[in-house]
Amino acid sequence: MSRDAREVGGAWTRFQNHSFPAPSPDLAPFVDRYWIVSWDYPEPYKQLVAPNPSVHLTFRDGAAEVHGVSSGPSFKLLAGTGRVLGVAFRPGCFRPFLRSAVSTITDRSVPAHEAFAREVPWPAEVADIERFLRAHLPDPDPMAEWVAGVVARIGAEPAIARVDGLADLLDTSVRTLQRQFAEYVGIGPKWVIRRYRLHEATQRMVQGAVIDWAGLAAELGYADQPHFIRDFTAMFGESPTRYAGRY
Repeated sequence: MSRDAREVGGAWTRFQNHSFPAPSPDLAPFVDRYWIVSWDYPEPYKQLVAPNPSVHLTFRDGAAEVHGVSSGPSFKLLAGTGRVLGVAFRPGCFRPFLRSAVSTITDRSVPAHEAFAREVPWPAEVADIERFLRAHLPDPDPMAEWVAGVVARIGAEPAIARVDGLADLLDTSVRTLQRQFAEYVGIGPKWVIRRYRLHEATQRMVQGAVIDWAGLAAELGYADQPHFIRDFTAMFGESPTRYAGRY
């Protein structure tokens, strides 16, 4: 299948600029990072967006929206010149703002004023977003912090490959993990584990490593290479070798 030359070998970097400002210390318990993307595409471009376990607040083309966790990849059409300003909340830590189960917005986008139950002013810069969040900070939620810590541990410990093993490490039950992840993350722990393990594969692609796919599949806990390819394709929208061509 032919593909857009702008998505091969890092060519997209000639058309896009990215920055990732860190949150102020008082907002760091809620916000993982801010992100700003600008682009200039004379011809329309379909941008592949890989899923992650964060809820995002975005400001683009006059629309302020909250995006729940996406269970699979998506594509965003970029045409002409444009800019989007976004907030990536720490996994689990948008629940106090939403005041209901984060699973209610999984695979959905909702107007920001509905998610926050108030008007969200249009920001010019990150400082404007921070003023809004700071003025409407929710009450402390120890469970949100606990869940965020569990997700961070999944990301930091490659040996975590199964939900039952994670439950044992935390001295809790699989059912409790599933319930708390639905409430606070919006998607199950099995998906989060798979996402972080597969992310390790994409990081090697970014670094330009020559990859032994069968060996990598075994290293990530897969019984065989076909299972790894199936999960990778479902998560990122294309096969590992095709995805590697982006770098």
